This record gives sequence, structure tokens and C-alpha cells, in this order.
Amino acid sequence: MNLTQKFLAFTLLGAEWVLWLLIGLSVVSVAIMIDRWRFLSSRKVSFDELARDLKDFLAKRDADGAEKKYGAQALAVAVGIAGIREAHRGAEAAAEAMLGAKTRKRQELERNLAFLGTLGNNAPFIGLFGTVLGIIKAFHDLSENSQQATQAVMAGISEALVATAVGLLVALPAVMTYNFFNRRIRRIVGDGDAIFRIILTELRGNDQEKKREAA
Repeated sequence: MNLTQKFLAFTLLGAEWVLWLLIGLSVVSVAIMIDRWRFLSSRKVSFDELARDLKDFLAKRDADGAEKKYGAQALAVAVGIAGIREAHRGAEAAAEAMLGAKTRKRQELERNLAFLGTLGNNAPFIGLFGTVLGIIKAFHDLSENSQQATQAVMAGISEALVATAVGLLVALPAVMTYNFFNRRIRRIVGDGDAIFRIILTELRGNDQEKKREAA
């Protein structure tokens, strides 16, 4: 059996296994959507209240108090607490600690989102692949049974096109939720950047006051 015949034998399996693959991928994507929605929803904080409280906790150098009130799950909270914990070492040390906290929390926020983006981009191609397999099988059936040529080809092609439709059906929700979660994460990171600036400004102001008093 030559290489062409081997590939033909593979294509004659048809598009049904591609449909099962797409269904499996869609189940995984829905699980990720639910997980990310719950994860992001559990990390909502009021920015104005947080900024005001963190200034108070910073003045008292009370990182434990801030963590007790807010926890350390939300990115903006984690950034603020990291800055307060390192405040005694100066503004630069606090800035490095806050950047580290921001990076760690952002990685948590973006976990598994790459799967949604990849699936959204490639599910239509997987469906198209299934359609191509189905059409090849339809024309092979035509060559085997020319008596029912038109009926065999039309039935085979209609079944094959289902794979493309399913591919699009899987891709669209994945793309929409991927974009939605990315916008949400950008907003969360933006709040964290704002807290970073607030803490850093307070610390630098304190450092300047200490220098003036020392002079």
C-alpha cells in the first residue's frame, strides 16, 4: 500500500470523529469559561474604598490589617499589601515587591485563557478539516456506487458541512468569552497599576519628608 492509499484509508473514516473532537473541546472550553467567570467574580473590590483604606494601613504600616480586611486574592489588594509590607525598606524596595505581586496575580488571572484563544482561532479549521474528509468520502462512495451517484454525493456533502457549522459554533463563544475576560483582566490590572502609583507616591513623599527633617 503506497502513501496515497494510506491517507485515503484515513480520510474514509469520515468526519464523525472530528465532530466528537469538537464536542470534547467545547466541553473543556465551557468548563474554563465557568471557572474563569467564578474566579474573576470572586475578586471584585471597590477601588475607591480600597485606595482610601490602603493609605490608612500604609500610614500605620499595618499590612496584616489590610490582609485581614480584604484578603490577598484581588490583584489590586495583593499589590497594595506587598507595598505596605516592604514600606519600611523604602520606596524602591516596595515598588519591586508590588511589581512582583502584580506579575504573580496576573498569571493567575490569565490561567487557561490561552486555550480559549487558541480554540476560537482554530475550531473553524478543525471543522473545515472534517468537511474536507466528508467530501472525500462522499466522492469515494460515488466512485463505488455510480447508480445512486447524485443522492450519495449530496447526502455525503451535507453531512460533511455539519463539521464546519459545528466548528464555527464552538469557535464563536470561545472568541467572545476570551475577549470579554481579557477586557476584564485589563481593567483589574489597571486598578492594580493605580494602587501601585498611590502607594509609591505616598512612600516617596514620606522619604522626602524624612530627608528634609534630617537636613
